[in-house]
Amino acid sequence: MDIDPLELLESAKPQARAKRAWLNPAVAITVALLATFMGICKVKDDNIVQGMQQAQADKIDHWSYYQARNVREEIARATLVQLKIQALVATPQQQTLVQESIRAYETLVKDQATKKDELKGLAEADQKTYDALNFRDDQFDLSDASIAIAISLLAVASLTQLPWLFAIALLPSAFGVVMGTAGLGGLSLHPQVLIQLLS
Repeated sequence: MDIDPLELLESAKPQARAKRAWLNPAVAITVALLATFMGICKVKDDNIVQGMQQAQADKIDHWSYYQARNVREEIARATLVQLKIQALVATPQQQTLVQESIRAYETLVKDQATKKDELKGLAEADQKTYDALNFRDDQFDLSDASIAIAISLLAVASLTQLPWLFAIALLPSAFGVVMGTAGLGGLSLHPQVLIQLLS
């Protein structure tokens, strides 16, 4: 035998229904406020995700350039070694040309090493940028999840006319608003255990 919630509502005493007349408007207002807040957070979160994607792309580019500079440096070092060996057996007429080549390749090795170190610094900075943005993205993710749970509970509270369920729904609502506010404001609130559990 199935229970029809509408029959239960119809059979409820008029006094009980009158006592709970505040519930549906309270649910509607709460859902509207949560949905609006969620929409604002979504805009900011989307911008943060775009920033994360850009930081990730920049990091990959910088590490690729780093590897290219590393290869150039190693080739220049190998050529330098060959030139130094060649200088040992070069004729006096060849020494000038060999020494000029040695100086040119020593400069090239130093140049590639310097540029490689700069690229490494840029790639590490990109990773820090990504991590900082991901920190805020986690806050928005928790906010979205909490508010979605709250809206589901509010819908059930409205359907069943259970005030205590409305009160319970306010807990994830509050947590969602706190996490969303932390994300919007760049606050350091970050429940690491919960985030690790969900990731």
